[in-house]
Amino acid sequence: MEDEELRRFKTEIDLRDFAASYGFVRDEKESSKGVDMMRSGGEKIAVKWAPDSLKGFEIWKYCNNSNADDNGTIIDFLKNRGGGSLGNIRKTLRNWCGGDRPEIKRGLFAPLVSVPTDTKLVLLEWEKAKFRAAVPYLVSRGLAVTLTGSPRFAGKYRVDWRGNVLFPHRNLEGLCGFEIKNHNFTGFSKHGVKGLWSSVCFKEDQNLVITESAIDGLSHAALFPDPSARYVSIGGSMSPEQLELLRLAMAKMEGKVFLAFDNDQGGDRLADQVKAVAPVGAQIVRLRPVRKDWNEDLKAKLGLE
Repeated sequence: MEDEELRRFKTEIDLRDFAASYGFVRDEKESSKGVDMMRSGGEKIAVKWAPDSLKGFEIWKYCNNSNADDNGTIIDFLKNRGGGSLGNIRKTLRNWCGGDRPEIKRGLFAPLVSVPTDTKLVLLEWEKAKFRAAVPYLVSRGLAVTLTGSPRFAGKYRVDWRGNVLFPHRNLEGLCGFEIKNHNFTGFSKHGVKGLWSSVCFKEDQNLVITESAIDGLSHAALFPDPSARYVSIGGSMSPEQLELLRLAMAKMEGKVFLAFDNDQGGDRLADQVKAVAPVGAQIVRLRPVRKDWNEDLKAKLGLE
């Protein structure tokens, strides 16, 4: 269980100030009332004041847009920048709290508004959408009705009034948000938070396939049908909360865990993160598409490029 001192570091130290001491400067044009974008050289991070879905209180969080490994709390920020052991990190942050900090050019930081997750609004939007096996957008991605309407995937997406395809994410509390996909558009529900998208689960499932997006999960199933495989996706970059959900998902499986992330450095980083939390004895296999992702492979096979 996390101790009170670590909680205090995460809640009381303004991560924007701390990042500024490492040379990060606020990008006025890209910042909003809920997120401050900060840059240092070629790095860009997003800093926000947000609920921790696993702890039940609000903390400072950040993510690096170009490095999937570089995200989390002030503890992670310091660790990823040579902060050393947890003991050394505690010492550094104790000194910071005590006023022993470098002079920084703070700039103009307005109080950030915690953009609340509202599962009631997420559920309302989800209930308004309808399941349809035949969806033009999915067909254009090479995903046949026989697949999207199959027992494995039926009901695991819906279509809203705009024609957007919604892929629901769930955490330990239930529906928490959804991926939004359409032609030339990718988004996430405004009032939601990422959990995991999952295919239909059956008691007989043996293997687990983890992909970056629901589209990739469906594409992998089209390319390599496996009646014993369950599919989950993270919806892009991965949070510590999602890693915990993946750890729990892996623990339920008796067969292999296939890390079917993109064939690039970002995919490799995600695979390493998942390997680090995998249960002891888990059979982990890293799968790579020939092209960047599984949907590109599927479209190439079908001549849809």
